[in-house]
Amino acid sequence: MTKRIGLFYGSTTCYTEIAAEKICAAINKMLGPQTVQLHNLAFDSVLLMTKYNHLILGIPTWDYGELQEDWETQWDTLGTINLRNKHIALFGLGDQIGYPEWFQDALGYLWHRVVRLGASTKGEWPNIGYDFIQSKALNEEKNFFVGLALDEENQFDIVDDQICQWSSQVVKEFGLSP
Repeated sequence: MTKRIGLFYGSTTCYTEIAAEKICAAINKMLGPQTVQLHNLAFDSVLLMTKYNHLILGIPTWDYGELQEDWETQWDTLGTINLRNKHIALFGLGDQIGYPEWFQDALGYLWHRVVRLGASTKGEWPNIGYDFIQSKALNEEKNFFVGLALDEENQFDIVDDQICQWSSQVVKEFGLSP
């Protein structure tokens, strides 16, 4: 159980699902097959998070800073889970050009939620190379995102590299280096 990672995501247009699969493949390549278990929130309950010590959570931001529908459906249930002693890394998808005032806001909402539930978060990502007005997913100093910020819409050419770098970073921060 200590080396297994639960990766939970919500995805409406499949981009978050694709990112989740790429993260899963990258980490499984580093740590061995079956290390990461994928959970699509359209079918699996957030209550399954209690089975893991290490979690990766993926969420896209919808429209004007809204939660994705699968996360929204389970938001209240998530609020009942004790996440103390859990290490959690987050990633989000957003559109910095189309929605520059709300870029990655859902990532920020999810981060605040899990921190309030006692989680220890990992995987901050530098706020470099993005062009947006504001985001609720920035840390207090505004120099890092609280997790990996992906923009498949406008930066599709660098997403795979970002995923590889971040996956390696998370494995180290989780203390699971091979």
